[in-house]
Amino acid sequence: MIFEHEIPSGSRLYFGESARIKRRIEGRAADFLETRGYEEMVTPLFSYHQHESFDDPRELVRLNDAANHEVSLRADSTADVVRIATKRLGRSTGARKWFYIQPVYRYPTREQYQIGAESLEGSFTEVAADAVALLEALEIRPMLQLANIAIPRCLAEEFGVDLAAIKSMHIERILAAGHPWLERLVRIHRPEDLGDLTEFPEPIAEGLAEIREAAEGIDYASVVVSPLYYARMRYYDTLVFRLFEGERLYATGGSYRIDAMSAAGFALITDACIAKKMQKG
Repeated sequence: MIFEHEIPSGSRLYFGESARIKRRIEGRAADFLETRGYEEMVTPLFSYHQHESFDDPRELVRLNDAANHEVSLRADSTADVVRIATKRLGRSTGARKWFYIQPVYRYPTREQYQIGAESLEGSFTEVAADAVALLEALEIRPMLQLANIAIPRCLAEEFGVDLAAIKSMHIERILAAGHPWLERLVRIHRPEDLGDLTEFPEPIAEGLAEIREAAEGIDYASVVVSPLYYARMRYYDTLVFRLFEGERLYATGGSYRIDAMSAAGFALITDACIAKKMQKG
């Protein structure tokens, strides 16, 4: 029996103090992003092309429109923001930086509030620095993790490393590919470990050098490097980052390409920020 007061597993309920914290976080984030030159956008809840962003389409909550075309509840905002800004709004606006404050939904009943920003033709370091600065404005200072999606893809396509092993971080299976430089690669954890890269093959060294350059361009003390990290969103193609504290993930972002548009962006997980503030209280 399902009682009238029950809510589905994975859904969100905020009331009283938690609702006030949510409102303050979103208000402060909107003010911050506007000062950084971002314009606000609210995208539709329903979308036709969400499946293009996910490796596993089973994450989508799907239904049909009036013409029986399949649509999904919004599971990711990035692709819709970019496509609406470039294809629907087009020349009606000159804005190249957008932010949104809205939830996303994943199958079966998972609900997640997000504050996101997308910079069309923007740089990775600028966007990552904005994400760090926004969390600092909220008095949250997590660890910044830097990675490069080009590295695991190159390992799989050119050096015979099992991509499934990389995704699951199965070190023994990764090292089984037999390349002598793999052991050093899996041991890289800090920006200081990215000094001499001459022992690595050229495409791997280039990917590591991009991480090193990004680390040097972001003024932040708590930085770790994860060359084998693989982001699950299909559109990420080079540098990516995560901001986390223990098991709690606060934000993800990176450089990507959607419909020939190069851009960079991030999504801050509002629910994690609320939990942090409630914990302090």
